[in-house]
Amino acid sequence: MLVLVAPGQGAQTPGFLTPWLELPGAADRLAAWSDAIGLDLVHYGTEADADAIRDTAVAQPLLVAAGLLSASALGDVTPGAVAGHSVGEITAAAFAGVLEDSAALSLVRTRGLAMAEAAAVTETGMAALLGGDPDVTVAHLEKLGLTPANVNGAGQIVAAGTAAQIEALVEDKPEGVRRVVALKVAGAFHTHHMAPAVDTLAAAAEALAPADPRVAYVSNKDGAVVSSGAEVLQRLVGQVANPVRWDLCMETFQKLGVTALIEVCPGGTLTGIAKRALPGVKTLALKTPDDLDAARALIADHA
Repeated sequence: MLVLVAPGQGAQTPGFLTPWLELPGAADRLAAWSDAIGLDLVHYGTEADADAIRDTAVAQPLLVAAGLLSASALGDVTPGAVAGHSVGEITAAAFAGVLEDSAALSLVRTRGLAMAEAAAVTETGMAALLGGDPDVTVAHLEKLGLTPANVNGAGQIVAAGTAAQIEALVEDKPEGVRRVVALKVAGAFHTHHMAPAVDTLAAAAEALAPADPRVAYVSNKDGAVVSSGAEVLQRLVGQVANPVRWDLCMETFQKLGVTALIEVCPGGTLTGIAKRALPGVKTLALKTPDDLDAARALIADHA
């Protein structure tokens, strides 16, 4: 069984969309999306520097657009399940048919702006902790006032909190943790710091008409397969201020019988985790169009 996944914020790099715009119709499609949401996705995906695309209001729509663009290049694909990490959940909702592409981009534009506004209230950030015992790590984070915002599995937990709390973590790592790596994000996402964004996103969601998923949609909240489009949308709203449980998503993939996993552009992060947490599962990250032939071969064998 094939699982199609979409990465979250921090996966973007300068110029990562440049080769994708060489595909027939891709530049026109991205330009149309840019006009619809009032953000120049072509510029940010091809010319903008790292600081510019680190901006939450830019990074989130850019990632969803990249995921939709690269997935469409695969052709007609029906995976056994879909999921996305953090903002990637909106991309996955489009994969599953819960939201039309235009609705997904409109929602993520609102999400990015609202989360950027919430992040501006206090200087906050996130850092990945590699290695260590999860229980020991979580207890240590709570002692420092930090939130385990992403529990990713495969020995990786992402902490979120104020800049001062992140600095304290760097100086005082939990026992067994090998490294603490600051992430390319501009806020403490999936924590109480994002609570103001929830109401804004909820209001935007009321204007949408979600359909029920056409394939299994696996939720970040608890790894559950959600069969109602209305519930998918409700979870997308609430997830902004609650931890991502990617470890539970991968457990669900295993229960569903996953044999292959493809991560859409800008792929790499989730396939890296899957290689450690899902032994025996074939993985492929869509980084450039050069990866499409291998992805189609994988789809032919596992979809």
